[in-house]
Amino acid sequence: MRREAGMRSRHIPVELGPGQYSRWFVVVTAVFVTTLIVSNIVAVKIVDVWGLYVPAGTVTVFPLAYIFGDVLTEVYGYRRARLVIWLGFACNLLAVAAFAATQYLPAAPFWDGQAAYERILGYTPRLLAASFLAYLVGEFANAAVLSRLKLMTHGRFLWVRTIGSTLVGQGLDSLVFVTVAFFGTLAGPDLIRTMVTAWLVKSAYEALATPLTYLVVNGLKRFEGVDAYDYGVSLSPFRLD
Repeated sequence: MRREAGMRSRHIPVELGPGQYSRWFVVVTAVFVTTLIVSNIVAVKIVDVWGLYVPAGTVTVFPLAYIFGDVLTEVYGYRRARLVIWLGFACNLLAVAAFAATQYLPAAPFWDGQAAYERILGYTPRLLAASFLAYLVGEFANAAVLSRLKLMTHGRFLWVRTIGSTLVGQGLDSLVFVTVAFFGTLAGPDLIRTMVTAWLVKSAYEALATPLTYLVVNGLKRFEGVDAYDYGVSLSPFRLD
């Protein structure tokens, strides 16, 4: 069953009922989690983007997690997005645990790839803590801002909402990650430069992908018949209702 969430303005907000998970919701969730895990793997490569040195995940995969996070919040509502954010965290934690466990298994005498494995799939505790904390802070901020902007704009100006929420979410993500990961190892100006560069590159990615976001959001709303508005919904990250 689908239930009306109330009507304000010309829109008729409709959500999936409690316990309902449509096929497209599952697809978007799978893409979100996949981009999150893959971005952490490819991030070990540093690439040159017009003279700016950034992790490969910053310009290839990770911004897609924010785009699909926007899609989840915009179409299915903050409660569903919150659930998926925690699911992504759990899946990422499982992947890292599997990589670490495999790293410490004794290698076969003829296998000479241990150093390469550790270089690509090994994580230092500090970088791991920075990554997980930045993910939670950034994703929840992104979802919360988008949710509230949707109510304030009565569902209009999607591009303003997605770009605005990304500026906040990616800004906090970059601030937390760079500070936790590199404070004390980079000079102050380098720390700020790294932080601002990552923020601008990821935010620009979101802005350039706005047509894709419109296409996915409008398609899902049409196929699903769902357009959630978060009236009365708590933005606490720790509620799973």
